[in-house]
Amino acid sequence: MFEWFRRRNRPEGRPLTLRSRGDAGDATRVDFEELAPDVDTYLGQAAYLQLGFFETLSELIASTPELAQKEALSRAAGAALRKHEELVALIRERGDDPTALMLPFREQLDAFRRATHGLRPQETMLSVHITAGMLDDFYLALSVSYGETGRRVARILRADDDRQAIVEITVQTIASDPEWASLLALWGRRLVGDTLLVARSALRTRALDAADEAKVEPVFTDLMRGHARRMDAMGLAA
Repeated sequence: MFEWFRRRNRPEGRPLTLRSRGDAGDATRVDFEELAPDVDTYLGQAAYLQLGFFETLSELIASTPELAQKEALSRAAGAALRKHEELVALIRERGDDPTALMLPFREQLDAFRRATHGLRPQETMLSVHITAGMLDDFYLALSVSYGETGRRVARILRADDDRQAIVEITVQTIASDPEWASLLALWGRRLVGDTLLVARSALRTRALDAADEAKVEPVFTDLMRGHARRMDAMGLAA
C-alpha cells in the first residue's frame, strides 16, 4: 500500500505529529516537514475539502426522507461549513484570496467526491464519515509545519465535527438488515485507497528512498488505525 506514497526526501527538521482527536498518549512523530506543501497550498486544500464535505452532506439532507435524520445530518453539515468558513477567514487574515487558493484543487477534489459518492445514501454517509475523518487527521498532522497558522488550523480541525449521528444512523441501518454490514464494510474498505491518494497528492513530489519511506510509513499507518477505529465503532470490519 505504501508504494502509493513515495515522496520527497527531507533533512532534519521539526517533526510531524499525528494523533487521533482526544488521544493524550504519545503521538507518532516523523521527520516529515519538507514533505509538507507550501502554506497556501495547505490552506487552499483544507478549506476546499471542508466545503466539499458540506456540499455532500447537504445533498444527503435533501435526499433523506426521515426528519430526524435530516436534522442529524444538518448538524454535521453545519460543522463542516463552520470549519470551511474559519479556514477562509484565516486565509483572508493572511491577505490572500480564498477563491484563488482553493481553485487549483477544485477539479481534483471534486473528482474525489464523485469517486467516493455511493449509489445509496447510506454509502455516501459512510464516505463522509470515513474520508473526512482520515483527511482531518492528515491535515492535523501537517499543521505542525506552519507555526502559528498551523496551530490555528489545528484548533479549527479539532472542533466537534458532529458526525456521531452518521455512526448512529449506520448502526441502525445494519440492525435493520444484517446484509448492510457486509456491503458497508466493503464500501468502507474501498474508500481507503482514494482517500490516501488525496493525502499523498498534498505532499511535495519527489521519490523517497527506502530510509525516507520508512519515515513516512508510520503517518499512514496511523491514518489506517484511525480508520479501523471508526469502522469498529459502527460494527464494520476494516
